[in-house]
Amino acid sequence: MDLSFFSVLADIVSVAGICVILWGSGIALWRFFRVEKNMFSGKNLQMKRESLRHSFGSYLLLGLEFLIAADIINTVMKPGLHEVAILGAIVVIRTVIGYTLDHELSSEADSRHKQGE
Repeated sequence: MDLSFFSVLADIVSVAGICVILWGSGIALWRFFRVEKNMFSGKNLQMKRESLRHSFGSYLLLGLEFLIAADIINTVMKPGLHEVAILGAIVVIRTVIGYTLDHELSSEADSRHKQGE
């Protein structure tokens, strides 16, 4: 196959990741303003804010996965030592961010589940 196909594929996957993050950001921002509007009525908003953070974190994780996939495709096309080292650094950074977000989201879900018991 032509390498330009993989280059275009990597670009499409990157754009998909960016779109997922932007979409999630827009939804989170919209929900944030709706939740905060209720603050003036004296309602307890802690659960809604946690739900908002969980939803937004899920979008961020999905977007990061797309971006990692695009980086892998790019590296497969140009498998030099320099490119592999850059990919390794990017994957480590994004994996740490992803793991941290996932762990935080799981902890919040567990605490919400225990509160409901």
